[in-house]
Amino acid sequence: MAQAQSHAKHHDYHLVDPSPWPIIGALAAGVLTGGSVVWFHGGTPWIMIIGFLLVLYTMFVWWRDVVAEGEHQGHHTPVVQIGLRYGMILFIASEVMFFVSWFWAFFHNALFPGKDIGGVWPPSGVEVFDPWHLPFVNTLILLTSGTTVTWAHHALREGNRRSLKNGLWLTIILGALFTCIQAYEYSVAPFAFAGSLYGTAFFMATGFHGAHVIIGTTFLVVCLVRAYAGHFKPDHHFGFEAAAWYWHFVDVVWLFLFVCIYWWGSGNAPFPAH
Repeated sequence: MAQAQSHAKHHDYHLVDPSPWPIIGALAAGVLTGGSVVWFHGGTPWIMIIGFLLVLYTMFVWWRDVVAEGEHQGHHTPVVQIGLRYGMILFIASEVMFFVSWFWAFFHNALFPGKDIGGVWPPSGVEVFDPWHLPFVNTLILLTSGTTVTWAHHALREGNRRSLKNGLWLTIILGALFTCIQAYEYSVAPFAFAGSLYGTAFFMATGFHGAHVIIGTTFLVVCLVRAYAGHFKPDHHFGFEAAAWYWHFVDVVWLFLFVCIYWWGSGNAPFPAH
C-alpha cells in the first residue's frame, strides 16, 4: 500500500509511456514515399501499397492509444488539454503555411505571367472552369458542412447526443459528396496537370485541399464511432473539438481557393489576373 502511494501522481501533467508508434510511423511513411517513387518510375506498386497499409495501421493503433489515455485512463486533465489545444493550433498554423506556398506559386504566375505562356493568365489556349457551376456548388456544400459540424459541437456541449450524431452524419455525408464532385470535376477538366503552369498550380492547390477533406472526413468518422461508443462529455471532448477546428480550417482554405483560383484566376472577376 505504501509503495502504491509512493508512485501516485501528484501533478496534472501526462508523462507519456514509451510508444513504438512514432518510429514505426516514420518507417511506414518512408516505405510509402519510396514505394511511390518506384511506382511513378514504372516499377511495382506493391511497395507503395504495403507502406500505405502500414501507415493506416499506425494511425489506427496510435489513435486507439490516445483515446484510451484520454477517455479511460484519465490522463487528459485540464492542464494537459491546454497543451493539446496549443499543439492543434500550431499544427493548423503549419498547414496554413503549407497552402501559402501553393497560393504564392499561383499568384506569382498570375500577376507576372512570363513570355513563355504568352504574357497572359490564364495561359493562351487554356480553357478554365466556370466558377459558378460545379465549384460554386461545392462551395455551398462545404459551407453547409461547416454549419452542421458546428451544430454537432453545440449539441455535444448541451448534452444532446442525438443531435451530435445527426450533425456528424450530415457533415460526413457532405464531405463525401464534396469529394465525389471534386473527382468528377477532375475527370472532365479541359486542361491537364502537366499541360501548363495553370494546370499544375490548379491541381496541386485543389488536390492537396481534396486530400485534407478526405483526412478531415476520416477524422469525423472516428468521432462518430466514438459518439456511438458513448465517448465525449460536455466538458471533456477535445478529440471532437480538434476535428471541428480542422474541418473549419478546410472550409476557410476552400473559400480562398474558390475566390482566388476559380474566380479571380480564371479571368472572370471584375479585376482579373493578367
